[in-house]
Amino acid sequence: MSLIHPTAVIEDGAILGENVSVGPFAYIGKKVRIGDNTTIASHAVIEGDTTIGKNNRIFSHAAVGTIPQDLKFNGEDVQLIIGDNNTIREFTLLNPGTKGGGSVTKIGNGNLLMGYVHLGHDVIIGDNCILANGATLAGHVELGNHVVIGGLTPVHQFVHIGDFAMIGGASALAQDIPPYCLAEGNRANLRGLNLTGLRRTMERDDINQLKIAYRELFEQGNPLQEVAQRIFETTTSDKVKKLCEFIKTSKRGIPFNRIKNEDK
Repeated sequence: MSLIHPTAVIEDGAILGENVSVGPFAYIGKKVRIGDNTTIASHAVIEGDTTIGKNNRIFSHAAVGTIPQDLKFNGEDVQLIIGDNNTIREFTLLNPGTKGGGSVTKIGNGNLLMGYVHLGHDVIIGDNCILANGATLAGHVELGNHVVIGGLTPVHQFVHIGDFAMIGGASALAQDIPPYCLAEGNRANLRGLNLTGLRRTMERDDINQLKIAYRELFEQGNPLQEVAQRIFETTTSDKVKKLCEFIKTSKRGIPFNRIKNEDK
């Protein structure tokens, strides 16, 4: 049974699963699909070709699936896909994709999007990420799994952020952040490994291997791509390989304080 408040507006064609709750004055468009046990609070707006999975919580005044903030958008068929068990707090703004970016914005499972978070067009987010209040992702940004972004932090278009990375609050990020790393500042630079996050989920030996690799990559003053390739070819750690592969394939570059050999 679905629990629909009498003042909610649900267009013909919308598909709601079992035990979906829709609060007062919420609006759900005709192309929306919502999975079982999802709750939609009062005054939330869900539009467009939007698919929402199971057990999600969408809070008051969220705007989900409204057209992209892209002047090139001309009404093309685009999608927003949201997985299961996400929490989408008040006044969030989640846009679908654009034709030029793959036509899909996609959010994984178990994510927490706090108040006033914005996800621009063609953003891809993995699982179990936390975006604090006012975090803003521009178009084409990609996040891995278990990423944390502090409040009031904007992220530039096309930036990639790897698994278990953390971006400090009130930063401004314009380049890629490798997995397992911590960055902060305006403009944000690497400050080390995200050790607090890693200790919650990772064996000590894996962390020690990442520490060694981080020092070689970012603290010795040697060419980053060359060091990443050498470590990738010699390490036995899957996590270190993942770190090096991210660096090798980065398109926007890695922001860190480069040490000149004569300064060592």
